[in-house]
Amino acid sequence: MKVYDFTVNDTKRRPISLKPYEGKVCLIVNTATSCGLTPQYEGLEALYQKYKDQGFEVLDFPSNQFKQAMGSDEDLANFCRLNYNTSFTTFGKVFVNGSNASPLFKHLRKESASRLLRHFIPAKVKWNFTKFLVDQEGNVVNRYEPEVKPRDIDPDIKALLEKNKQAV
Repeated sequence: MKVYDFTVNDTKRRPISLKPYEGKVCLIVNTATSCGLTPQYEGLEALYQKYKDQGFEVLDFPSNQFKQAMGSDEDLANFCRLNYNTSFTTFGKVFVNGSNASPLFKHLRKESASRLLRHFIPAKVKWNFTKFLVDQEGNVVNRYEPEVKPRDIDPDIKALLEKNKQAV
């Protein structure tokens, strides 16, 4: 199964397919608006602005699993637009761990876990702003822990976008 095969909810809790993102490089992030890492929204927006015309998307999934994304889905999306001028897509809130975890995040965790442990215990998302880099085919190619700043992911995004140009 590929990332683009999943259906998630938008901020109005309507199901939406990730199929329209097929063929693009995506950075999927679990976010929160009341977290010490919330200023990473600025870096995420900078990456989006830099690469959006080359086939790059940031997919924002707020999560209140760590009790730092209170409010409705629409309130969270509005907060980001008003305070961080975000223009990338924000989806509905998700759980990232446990039995109620979003199927997408179960998949992301499983596919990014160490190869030795992948089939036993998919590594839990330890905090907000864990980032998953997905290639044009929908494969998870890297996972970045919360302390990794968006700008530090720039070379990996650039490499995936250039790889696609060379294949054309």
